[in-house]
Amino acid sequence: MKSCSSGARLIIVCGLPGSGKTTHARQLQSSSRAIRFCPDEWIHALSLDYWDEDNREKIESLQWQLGQQLLDLGLTVIIEWGTWARCERDALRLTARELGAAVELHYLSAPVEILLDRVQRRAMENPVIQREQLLQWANAFQEPTAEESSLFDTFLTFQTPDPLNE
Repeated sequence: MKSCSSGARLIIVCGLPGSGKTTHARQLQSSSRAIRFCPDEWIHALSLDYWDEDNREKIESLQWQLGQQLLDLGLTVIIEWGTWARCERDALRLTARELGAAVELHYLSAPVEILLDRVQRRAMENPVIQREQLLQWANAFQEPTAEESSLFDTFLTFQTPDPLNE
């Protein structure tokens, strides 16, 4: 394994839809001169269906291939896929470390009602995400544990603010 002295850095932004991943990742991108990979933006640019999981997997695979090349060049890469499962986060972390990159995990969370409000207001998906779907996804989501967070060079957690209390 290469040392982390290359300057390369992988930032994984994880969370459910509506948690603020894109907003957070865009802020990171501008403040750290990073390359950001968001499958939703590529899906939109290619006029694909947001619900087509096969295309989403292909886009994420292509993004990760490019991301690895950029990490190998010593750059900062932001992966904004949601990464709901720990095994996804582990695979990204381990591969980035093999390339000599430091790895950060940024976890964004919010109550289901706030997530629902945000995804319905953005109206990006068609059909619109429903409360029942968010509840199912929240149950499937593997929240980063203290043990997992200790495996990263940096672990940050963000609670999405309640727009009614802002």
